[in-house]
Amino acid sequence: MLRSILYAFAALIVAVTLSACGGLAPPNTKAIKPLSSALVSKISSIGSTPGAPMMIRIFKQSSELEVWKQTSGGYKLLKTYEICAYSGDLGPKIREGDRQSPEGFYTITPGLLNPNSQYYLAFNTGFPNKFDRVHGRTGSDLMVHGDCSSRGCYAMTDEGIAEIYALARETFKGGNASFQLQIFPFRMTAENLARHAQSPNMSFWKNIKAGYDRFEIARTPPTWDVCNKQYVFDVPSGSSLDAAAACPANVASLSPDLQAKQAADQAAMDKAMAELAAKDAKAAADAQKAAEADAAAKARGEAIGSFIGGIFGGGDGQKVIDPAVEAPTPAPRPNRV
Repeated sequence: MLRSILYAFAALIVAVTLSACGGLAPPNTKAIKPLSSALVSKISSIGSTPGAPMMIRIFKQSSELEVWKQTSGGYKLLKTYEICAYSGDLGPKIREGDRQSPEGFYTITPGLLNPNSQYYLAFNTGFPNKFDRVHGRTGSDLMVHGDCSSRGCYAMTDEGIAEIYALARETFKGGNASFQLQIFPFRMTAENLARHAQSPNMSFWKNIKAGYDRFEIARTPPTWDVCNKQYVFDVPSGSSLDAAAACPANVASLSPDLQAKQAADQAAMDKAMAELAAKDAKAAADAQKAAEADAAAKARGEAIGSFIGGIFGGGDGQKVIDPAVEAPTPAPRPNRV
């Protein structure tokens, strides 16, 4: 009996700590609503189970949240949800109050779930993580929640967050201690990177792209840590790096597949940037040509106007006489007998 009381009190403390963007509401049954039979069937159809490990990916630019489930053949995409709203622009969150939604790699544990959110249901992203902290980034209670309204969070429909929350709950019930949340500005393709090549966030984006690439190749969430103030991936299990110190030599190695992908992506990015530069140069040249043509047409019009004005007495301050309007009326001819 005492243990039950202590557990209930601990749950209340967890709920209170998650009361900002996620908010608090009276206790409800939404958090224990079972998965729909249709969703359970879909999980089965990809070769997974409700209790199997999961992973979430978020893409800001396209407003998409993906839920992936582990199968015997690697992780497979279960469902994509539309994000109603997120705060700020592309790029990571820097400081408390900047109304910016975070980007990076985060670890979601059961304690980050908020069943009593005033925004229907919610889970905390875990911001700031180890990377954020070593860069001095600040912020609190950055959530994925319902209610379609965001102040630095990722807002879903109530129906969407209900499913996502239930999937997380079932994953934890299956014995998994956590799942990975990956948040990107956009799909990390060479074309998208080329479009944003001048962004001050490019170095950061290339850093998190290293984790994106690993998942694209292996279809399993990469392990990650932080050293030299950068994300590093495929870190040996059980190791813990100093976020501010130089990285050990053994965390910098790349598999042949990863080396080939990164080289191909860089070549594609260089090509896309060259094509965009050529397109911009052509657009600028066309605009200049159009402006010159307009100026020439205007000059011709003024010249013609001056010529006509000269014919009819215009120019040099003289009044231009319209012969059809202002020609003198001839005197009446005298009557002759």
